[in-house]
Amino acid sequence: MSSSEREITLPGLNGSSLLGFMAALGTLRTLNGITEVAPPRIKWLSRGSSFCPVIRLFSTLDDEALLLKLDEALKSYAGHSTITFAPDLKVTAKQFRFMAEAQAGDYLACNAQVGAAVTAAFGCDAITNDEGNIEDTAFRTMSGAGHQHFLAFMNELAKNTSIEHLREALFGPWRYRDPSPIMRWDDEDDRRYALRWDEPSKDPVRTVRGANRLAIAALPMFTVVPTSSATVATTGFKGRKSNDTFVTWPLWSGWLCLDAVRSTLALRELQDSDVTTHKLEGLGVVAVCRSQRITLGKYRNFTPAQML
Repeated sequence: MSSSEREITLPGLNGSSLLGFMAALGTLRTLNGITEVAPPRIKWLSRGSSFCPVIRLFSTLDDEALLLKLDEALKSYAGHSTITFAPDLKVTAKQFRFMAEAQAGDYLACNAQVGAAVTAAFGCDAITNDEGNIEDTAFRTMSGAGHQHFLAFMNELAKNTSIEHLREALFGPWRYRDPSPIMRWDDEDDRRYALRWDEPSKDPVRTVRGANRLAIAALPMFTVVPTSSATVATTGFKGRKSNDTFVTWPLWSGWLCLDAVRSTLALRELQDSDVTTHKLEGLGVVAVCRSQRITLGKYRNFTPAQML
């Protein structure tokens, strides 16, 4: 490793947690857009019963300077048209197409790339449901019930996440002191009465805000694509119903750049019912995690992941 390279271990991020994994990818993707660190790389390091990410940077920035750069990049997304055109993804094909065409125009004019990438991860206007709304990402966990809004929450997190929130998320420990909003990607967000000491509505939501914000930045790595004239699929997911939808992700031991991570997330073998780490070890995969998406009333949550 040359004098201009750094390796930063992020012990706050647990790779066997969906939120932790997505926050790690969001960190990688955000750093990839920061000129001072050049193309970063990521691998996973075994720590006890789980794994934490290690980021390799081609930069001499210290941790404080890096946090400042991350904070600046993440806050720049606040107010972006992709998360302010509607409060939720419960939108018509016409509404979504209008926003998507604007983002595509910016991309083709080399004005910006983030909007097009985010739009491709939100949904597809070529496929609509019975209500005439787009088929959207499998990561969508809410649509306005109980004043919980998928896009509006993203915008609020972009505006109100601080450097201290990011520090806790990346370096830990996670203290769950922050109030809502939440994206419902943490298995701790499953607040069913049967799983709790007290009635959930009387117990304020507590989360790790920085992890939620970093995880949002990972969404463009999970594109939504048509799979037939009536269905779409989200990268990493299998199943479409409330009782058969699972997300599966790998953890790897070699240094991967952003594009290599995208390819690894899309491995067909990850969706096999009998997938094991052993079957993928030739690709450098050291663990495979799978979480079920469950529907509870008008909300979706994700269960604790199983190591396959």
